[in-house]
Amino acid sequence: MNILRFSDLCAQGKVQGQRVFIRSDLNVPLNDAGEITEDTRVRASVPAIEMALKAGAAVMVTSHLGRPTEGAFKPEDSLAPVAQRLGQLLGREVPLIADWVDGVNVAPGQVVMLENCRTNVGEKKNLPALAQKLARLCDIYVNDAFGTAHRAEGTTYGIAEYAKTACAGPLLSAEIDAITKALAAPARPLVAIVAGSKVSTKLTILQSLSSNVDQLIVGGGIANTFMLAAGLNIGKSLAEADLVGDAKAVIDAMAARGADVPIPTDVVVAKTFAADAEATIKRATDVADDDLILDIGPETAARLAEQLKKAGTIVWNGPVGVFEFDAFAHGTETLAQAIAQSPAFSIAGGGDTLAAIAKYGIEDKIGYISTGGGAFLEVLEGKTLPAFEILQKRAAG
Repeated sequence: MNILRFSDLCAQGKVQGQRVFIRSDLNVPLNDAGEITEDTRVRASVPAIEMALKAGAAVMVTSHLGRPTEGAFKPEDSLAPVAQRLGQLLGREVPLIADWVDGVNVAPGQVVMLENCRTNVGEKKNLPALAQKLARLCDIYVNDAFGTAHRAEGTTYGIAEYAKTACAGPLLSAEIDAITKALAAPARPLVAIVAGSKVSTKLTILQSLSSNVDQLIVGGGIANTFMLAAGLNIGKSLAEADLVGDAKAVIDAMAARGADVPIPTDVVVAKTFAADAEATIKRATDVADDDLILDIGPETAARLAEQLKKAGTIVWNGPVGVFEFDAFAHGTETLAQAIAQSPAFSIAGGGDTLAAIAKYGIEDKIGYISTGGGAFLEVLEGKTLPAFEILQKRAAG
C-alpha cells in the first residue's frame, strides 16, 4: 500500500519546527467517576507523539471519546482524564485545549490535547468547511487511529484531503503492514478463524475470506449454523436456520478451490447456558434435542491445533466457544496455544479475541494484535477503508 509514513518524514528532517496534528484513537473506557479503567489505547498513542516531539514539532493530538452530541459539549465528553494519563506516560504536562477549531497556540517541542473532536459541528458528516479549518491548523496531518479508519469523518478523512501533507503514524503504519502481510501477500497455508454468535454479523467476512483462505475455521454460534448446513442436529443451540443456504454456499466455494471448512466431529454440550452447567463431551452426530453446544470437543480442537501449527499465516477473529465459562473454554485455549506455538505470522483482532489472548497470556506470541474492532472486521470483509483510501490518494499526488 503506497502511503506516506510519518516516521520517514521524521528521518528526513522534514518535521523540525512544523505544526503536526495527530488523530489518535483515545476512546478509552471510563468508570462512573470519570477514571480510565483500561489505558491500552493511550499507551498505543505514545510512540507517534514522542516521535513528533523528538523531531522538533509543535504537536496537537485529538480523539473522539464516547458518543457526544455535536455542538453540545458536556463534562462527561471531556478528554481531561486522557490528557492527564498521557501526561503521566510522557512525563510532562499535556494541556487540554477547548474551542480549538479556529486556532491553537502551541510551540515546537510542546504537545497539547485538543478537546473531543466529535463535539465539533460537522465532524461526523465530514463537512468541507470544518475539514478546511482543521487543515489550516497544521503543516503535517498524521492519522494514527486505526480504530476509526473505517469512518470518513472530519479528523479521519476531510483534514487529510486539505492538509499540506497527510501521512500515517507508526500505529496505523503497523496495522497496514500487518494486514498486507496477512491478506494481500500471505505465506501459505492461510488459515482464518472466524467465530461469533451469528453468521449474519459476519456473513460478508465469511464470503470474502472463502475466496482467499486455505482453511476457514468457524466457531461459536456460527459453527452451529455450519453444522446445520452439514446435516447435523444441534439441539437447542444458538444458530440461524435461515442462513443455512449461505453457509452451504461458503462451504461449496471453499471446496471448489480445494480448501475446506472443518466441521466439528465432537462438541461440548450442556442443558443450560451457565458457568456451573455440567459439561458433556459428545460426538457431533449424537447431540440431543435439548442440548446446547457451547464449545468444540477435544478431538476437534486437537485436529485444528495441528493444522494451525502447520499454517503459514493465521487470521484470528473470535473465540470458538464460551471461553468465559471455564468448562467451555478448552477449545479456545487449545487453539490459542496452537497459534502461540505456530511459526505462522498471526494477526488477531476483535474485543473477545483480545480478551482470550489476555486470559491465556499469549500477547507476545501473536504476530500482530489489531487495535481496531470495526475497522479490522471491515478489512476482513475486503473493504477499502476511507482512511487508507485518502492517504493513498495523497501519496499518489
